Amino acid sequence: MKTREELFEAIKQILVDEFECDAAAVTPEAQIFQDLDLDSIDAVDLMVRLQRMTGLRVKAEDFKQIRTLGDVLDVVERLLKEQEVQA
Repeated sequence: MKTREELFEAIKQILVDEFECDAAAVTPEAQIFQDLDLDSIDAVDLMVRLQRMTGLRVKAEDFKQIRTLGDVLDVVERLLKEQEVQA
């Protein structure tokens, strides 16, 4: 499993390259909609890209709880840990 820092860097790269976010604004505390200026379609697209990256599907109830980039990291980490337990 990737470390939290490796996950953060991978997500940051997606946000900078694909969504043209300012790299300096991409922090774990960054609000997805306010600070990074993503809209709901961008957020869904981000989740799809994360699914491709990790092979994991983010559940709708988890997706609704995401407000910050740290929340995204928490969900991805939890899903990766659940996958390890099931393997």
